[in-house]
Amino acid sequence: MVIINSKTKYLISVVGPTAIGKTALSIKLAQHFKTEIISADSRQFFSDMQIGTAAPSPEELAAAKHHFIHHKSINDNYNVGAFEKDAIQCLDKLFKTHDIAIMVGGSGLYIDAVTKGLDYFPDVDTKIRKSLNKQLETHGLKYLQDQLQELDSASYNTIAIDNPHRVIRALEICLGTGKPYASFLNKAKGHRPFKTISIGINAERDIIYNRINQRVDMMMEQGLLQEAKKLYPFKNLNALNTVGYKELFNYLDGTWDLDFAISEIKKNTRRFAKRQLTWFRKNQDTIWVDYNESVETIITKIELQLK
Repeated sequence: MVIINSKTKYLISVVGPTAIGKTALSIKLAQHFKTEIISADSRQFFSDMQIGTAAPSPEELAAAKHHFIHHKSINDNYNVGAFEKDAIQCLDKLFKTHDIAIMVGGSGLYIDAVTKGLDYFPDVDTKIRKSLNKQLETHGLKYLQDQLQELDSASYNTIAIDNPHRVIRALEICLGTGKPYASFLNKAKGHRPFKTISIGINAERDIIYNRINQRVDMMMEQGLLQEAKKLYPFKNLNALNTVGYKELFNYLDGTWDLDFAISEIKKNTRRFAKRQLTWFRKNQDTIWVDYNESVETIITKIELQLK
């Protein structure tokens, strides 16, 4: 193993689209560097959601120590700000005994919160959010999307526009401050006491899509429908506004048949993967590797950065 300056701490961040093999690579890197893994997958936090989030298996969890897997309930109000604080505290402890830590996940905002820090937003009147939630119930998401497009086209074109929570958050800042949500993004943030090496896994689009389709089929075989039935009474919780569950809730509502719901899971997961890649490609320092590149080759690339 390469010898690094012990005064410098490194966070190796493994990113990429869903179903590309991030978990497997992160475990091999953790084993090689004799370290631990921080999960930055915002849905794998929830212990009630296992199959639909493709959380690491018991065998994978045993192969390397993981943090932030299944440590919260879907009823907990856990957000990116709380995760940033918890993850930085965890890294502070890890770096007392390790020079390197691994972070893995597909939630770009949560990864950026750890590696760069969060953007600052001023407090706004809570009545605005209540009003927007009422508008969502009365008029639907499209009504809010149109408002955001008019007030802040930059945010409309960049945030997860099909996520009501994200749309409402952007709108409440626009309405509460009189300034676009986008104007508060990407300002100077606090210094991190570690260096980040970002490793991005990618593949040709057809390969990514095939892997997604195979994963969805596997999830159904593992009991995703039964898991969704257990969670159905809580379907309005924000944690469950998630691809894989919301489509099956439509089936359980009697709105869709099962085959159509499964096809929608695959389609929406493919769209999610596309958004993930768009987000991760914004980081020009990311070292991109092919999904079937050997671990030894990837480790060599990392060690060149450590020297």
